[in-house]
Amino acid sequence: MSSCCGAAGYRRVFGPRFARRLARGYRRRGLDPASRRVVEFLASQGPEGASVLEIGGGVGAIQLELLRRGAARTTNLELVDSYEAVAAELAAAAGVSGRVVRRQLDIATDPEAVAPHDVVVLHRVVCCYPDHARLLAAAADRATRLLVLSHPADRLLLRALAVLENLGLRAAGTPFRTYVHSPAAMLAVLQEHGLDPVHDDRGAVWQVVGLVRRAGGTGNDERPGPAGPGRSCAGEGMTGIEPA
Repeated sequence: MSSCCGAAGYRRVFGPRFARRLARGYRRRGLDPASRRVVEFLASQGPEGASVLEIGGGVGAIQLELLRRGAARTTNLELVDSYEAVAAELAAAAGVSGRVVRRQLDIATDPEAVAPHDVVVLHRVVCCYPDHARLLAAAADRATRLLVLSHPADRLLLRALAVLENLGLRAAGTPFRTYVHSPAAMLAVLQEHGLDPVHDDRGAVWQVVGLVRRAGGTGNDERPGPAGPGRSCAGEGMTGIEPA
């Protein structure tokens, strides 16, 4: 989702084979532990009737779980089309195809193309984007109620693994890179855009942070209208680190 490598670079890492592997894992075992932590936080906040925007939601597993818990509709944004076939299969099997919108769009470069949503999810996405400030600012301004972010924990081992992974990607001629951004810097951007942290779940690999819209905070408070024909309401993971 950035100019660091363009859509072609992302497609080389997050291609159809990767998408099929994610879908197969979800069908067999449900959500992975890190994704489950994201859903548990949102479930505790009452997702009933909410519109959900997920940036880089992959095959849409988190969205399906939120729809099962009462969310009204979801929108997924991707840079590439690698996930679309299997995501459509999963949504159809769950009987929610009419409540899911999927778009190819970089919200960081075109935030006004996306309507505000009650809830915004960025799960294992910011580690794939070099300009975290631009991405998070755009995401925060689309969240009228809640935002949940997961990112690699700020640990020396994870930083070292990211360096090794990037060396391997460079050796393979792949322009995609992973990033371990400063948690304090990311939180500062979200707070500047009117969100306050209420949840901090630090796992061995992934840190899950939940934020709520501050009363009178900045951000677009317009609520999205009904999804449907003619109206749009709107990567998964560091490739070398298993979810936890």
